[in-house]
Amino acid sequence: MLAIKAAITAVGGYVPEYRLTNAILETMVDTNDEWIKTRTGIEERRLLKGEGLATSDMAAPAVLELCRKRGIQPDEIDCMIVGTVTPDMVFPATANIVCDKIGAKNAWGFDLSAACSGFLYALTTGASLIESGRYKKVVVVGADKMSAIVDYTDRTTCIIFGDGAGAVLLEPSADENGVLDSLLKSDGSGKTYLHMKAGGSLKPPSHETVDAKEHYIFQDGQPVFKAAVKGMADAAYDLLQRNNLTGDDIAWLVPHQANKRIIDATANRMGLAHEKVMLNIQRFGNTTAATIPLCLWEWEKQLHKGDKIVLAAFGGGFTWGATLVQWAYDTK
Repeated sequence: MLAIKAAITAVGGYVPEYRLTNAILETMVDTNDEWIKTRTGIEERRLLKGEGLATSDMAAPAVLELCRKRGIQPDEIDCMIVGTVTPDMVFPATANIVCDKIGAKNAWGFDLSAACSGFLYALTTGASLIESGRYKKVVVVGADKMSAIVDYTDRTTCIIFGDGAGAVLLEPSADENGVLDSLLKSDGSGKTYLHMKAGGSLKPPSHETVDAKEHYIFQDGQPVFKAAVKGMADAAYDLLQRNNLTGDDIAWLVPHQANKRIIDATANRMGLAHEKVMLNIQRFGNTTAATIPLCLWEWEKQLHKGDKIVLAAFGGGFTWGATLVQWAYDTK
């Protein structure tokens, strides 16, 4: 009996309407368009504007789009996993809130926190649930409202991040297509260089933590850049080696959209032509857990049944890894 594989059978995405361009940022902090594009590749990013709007308000339409494309109702979903570092609340889980908003009354769910690697971690977890044989429809979401934790007076971080959500549906594969392998890593010592200091049990919110701006992202750029280049590139390369593949066998690299230079280094390490690299960082910036599913959403029509694709990410924690997927359908 063949082992069950978890196939991606539908993709959905959502980005807010408001565009924060480099030109607007020039009026807010000491920066300029050329400096930003040279160092990151970003030209604009989307921000979720409006009173009372949160991560779930981006995740919900992404999942509803996925359901519409697949021709299923939300109450057919068995489980929902949301990769995010900007949950609506500490609890309940954003996954539970999304299920309530869309009417996924028969799903259980939870949030997974792995920063920019959140979607990869959640995808591997969701695939395991399908492979167990217990569940038939698992939705994996990557969604973050990074504007909620970015200090827009900090020129080193405010140029990088945007808001967005992407989602995929996992179902048992009818053939050899699906999630084939994952290589995931973490190193907690990386917390020194990329973290949000306050808001957890170590430093609960207080007047002092708010005044000290400790509820915003802190990033020490150079150590993070070096670790990201090595982590993403090595994980993608090692995944190919483990599966006896080369860059010629891969249809697409789907990289986390953190920095154009990191993406280029990963493609080079894999021996992959740059025409095979999905790139939308110039328009959306770094949407953290949402970057990879948003790429799949935008490139869905260019993906063909049987295509081998590599998803690769690096995030705070440190967390990083790569996943090999054989695409399961042609978009009609």
